[in-house]
Amino acid sequence: MKKIILSVALLFVVWATNGQDKTVKIHSHNDYQQQTPFWNAYSNGLQSIEVDLILDKGTLFVAHDKEDIDGTRTLESLYLKPLVSALDLKIGSAKNLHFLIDFKGNPDASMKLLLPILKKYETTIFEQNLVFIISGQKPALEDFITVPNYVQIDYQSLEPLANKAIWDKVAMVSLNFRDYSVWNGKGRMVEGERLQVQEVINTVHQMGKSIRFWGTPDGKTAWKAFVDMGVDIINTDQPYQARTYLDRLDKNVYHNQFFAEVYRPTFKSDNKTTAIKNVILLIGDGNGLTQISAAALANRGDLSLLQLRSMGLIKTQAADDFTTDSAAGGTALATGQKTYNRSIGMGINRLPIQNITELLAPNGFNTACITTDEITGATPASFYAHQLDRDQESLIAKDLLTSKLALFIGAGKNKFKDVDLASGFTMMDEVSTLSQTTADKAGIFLSSGSLPGIIDGRGDLLAQATKHGINFLSAKKKPFFLMVEGAKIDSYGHFNNTGGIVTEGIDFDKAVAEALKFADQDGETLVIITADHETSGFAIPQGDVVKSYIEGDFISNDHTGVMVPIFAYGPHSSQFSGVYENNEVHQKIVKLLKLKKK
Repeated sequence: MKKIILSVALLFVVWATNGQDKTVKIHSHNDYQQQTPFWNAYSNGLQSIEVDLILDKGTLFVAHDKEDIDGTRTLESLYLKPLVSALDLKIGSAKNLHFLIDFKGNPDASMKLLLPILKKYETTIFEQNLVFIISGQKPALEDFITVPNYVQIDYQSLEPLANKAIWDKVAMVSLNFRDYSVWNGKGRMVEGERLQVQEVINTVHQMGKSIRFWGTPDGKTAWKAFVDMGVDIINTDQPYQARTYLDRLDKNVYHNQFFAEVYRPTFKSDNKTTAIKNVILLIGDGNGLTQISAAALANRGDLSLLQLRSMGLIKTQAADDFTTDSAAGGTALATGQKTYNRSIGMGINRLPIQNITELLAPNGFNTACITTDEITGATPASFYAHQLDRDQESLIAKDLLTSKLALFIGAGKNKFKDVDLASGFTMMDEVSTLSQTTADKAGIFLSSGSLPGIIDGRGDLLAQATKHGINFLSAKKKPFFLMVEGAKIDSYGHFNNTGGIVTEGIDFDKAVAEALKFADQDGETLVIITADHETSGFAIPQGDVVKSYIEGDFISNDHTGVMVPIFAYGPHSSQFSGVYENNEVHQKIVKLLKLKKK
């Protein structure tokens, strides 16, 4: 009774998958040994299922050895009847599914018993184009000419058969991987062995057949290697993990075609003890160490950011949570106080905290925010607004009008329908015109709603906005503070999109280069580059620097609590080395500028 209940429950949680049509097929090795035979493979869209059959007392049982026989476990009870039930309920897909039948002894007698069982299910077999491939011990190959076409051969040799009628019955070639390699799936295959395995694969393909290896390592590195080498059917004891990994492989692997020229600083002003006039703080939203690594490795191995010598790590925890959001992270950087998640410029006591633009403006500084997010987004808003919750966008929009900013550039014009920004800012249409304007305060919307990503055609907006924004501020002959946010590294982390992370990271580095160029020209500017948090637990297990491709992997689609890097360049840059809390970045800036907070 418990087994019936389990089968029914599983039937209703199976998600329909189109996996049957994928080029690379997945084979559930020794499927009957799974905790949930058939259902685990079927629910994950596997196209090949292995079933060992052993003959005992005139009945075929699903088992490897006689001592393992359970009288209730047959090909029908474990596989054929559940499959028919699933199809009757229109759950999942069985199109082109094949069962690899491995006879454990007495193949002739076993075949005689198998054929009548299959005949009972011929309607389903023909409708779904099911195939039953006999592996291991087999009857004489000549006997396969007379059996139904849905009964085929798993051939285990590199020598093609001369008899065309029999050769046509060969569904695939299966070989022992250990005959060609001792690789355990960790690191990389020894080159000599890799070439040998590749030659075997090529030989089978030249024979016009698909290839499967048994005895293979079973994990992500191995699955990727076999895909790259052209293995047609991948053996696994991990149906869910293999299907999940291979389904995402196209999205996780990115071949980069978007490059940034690396700027190499002069270091003339770096770490000097001279006074600081200007501060440029660049925040890569969600930009952890792995994101930076991926961008660098895809950008022919380097970034402008990686030229810097002063670096450290910052802890990103919020006051009320182990993992920060962008609002609390941005507020900590902008105000020097840790606060609760979702807070925009408000303390843990729900009262406003003075942010750095409000501190600097009365001290003769011009201040500015540039972002690829909407200007009411959590990070930029933390530098000019004070609201209890980041979703209070209409109130945040009003705060922009009364803010101390001399310049803002960002997306999200549609959030300001009820705010007359023109009464406080000279509104402009193009960032290129900033270098010529004499306006005291300027604002530019880059789009009505959200901006697209680089991979969707955004173009060189962030670097150009940074360049012209710096020109606008430096022309005022006053010290300035500029915050620049590369917002969409975080977005693509949430989407688990490797290409988005890589291209946004490279685009962010273009803005970093503009800041470094100005710092070298000016000699009195401190440039700080960091992140508010890491997003997605991003990892890069494989890639190729020469070919500019990156394979990403993810543990989450949300923020994580890991420390993030911080880099600095210009006077007193070494003060940002070490490991410390995110709110200390603000405190260090204030101390170096020799200002007193109210």
